[in-house]
Amino acid sequence: MEWRDEGIVLAVRRHGETSAIVELLTDAHGRHLGVVHGGTSRRMRPVLQPGNRVQAVWRARLESHLGSYSVEALRTRAGDVLADPLRLAGLASLCALSGWALPEREAVAEFAARTEALAEAVADGAGWLRDYVFWEMALLEIAGFRLDLSACAAGGGANDLAYVSPRTGRAVSRSGAGQWADRLLPLPEMLIGGTATLDGVRAALDLTGFFLRERVAPALERPLPAARDRLIMALAREG
Repeated sequence: MEWRDEGIVLAVRRHGETSAIVELLTDAHGRHLGVVHGGTSRRMRPVLQPGNRVQAVWRARLESHLGSYSVEALRTRAGDVLADPLRLAGLASLCALSGWALPEREAVAEFAARTEALAEAVADGAGWLRDYVFWEMALLEIAGFRLDLSACAAGGGANDLAYVSPRTGRAVSRSGAGQWADRLLPLPEMLIGGTATLDGVRAALDLTGFFLRERVAPALERPLPAARDRLIMALAREG
């Protein structure tokens, strides 16, 4: 079997003395692993960096086999973010969360395109934090837990939304919250059309982080990747 695709390098781990198992988020084949022979060589190490975009040819005798990759670099990003701890942490978190939450060998073309656009925005360094927040919301939906911030879960439409239910992920208005307000999560204004300030981004990532930890991680039976925690710490040092 053989197919050709493009994708983002999510993770690389050594396999034997000279090879590497490479995890890609591909455009048409989803999250997919394969062995790159000679993947630890001096020539291949700069290519197989998380966040880079590559062209890959996957080959295997049977579809169920791990198979092998031949890869070529299309866009290298590690050098673009290396001097910026926040962007470096953002790119690492993007890759780690994708590998953590996405199903293996299941096409997620729209999300893959969104991930590629975010990786490019992180590399460029302009306005990527807002995009990252909404990318995490999209990841939650892919993982089976969609945040519904369109209207109050207790009735009353979309006016004066201020909270999110930790149980359902639905928005709640101030009047709808009533005496239960202290049991709800704050709803950052940037998620309902407000400006994406640095404090707003931090608050929004607190919200998405809650659902990643409390809903997605138990379902996957593995903890949230440490790379995501490093992004939060890097963000705390900003401003």
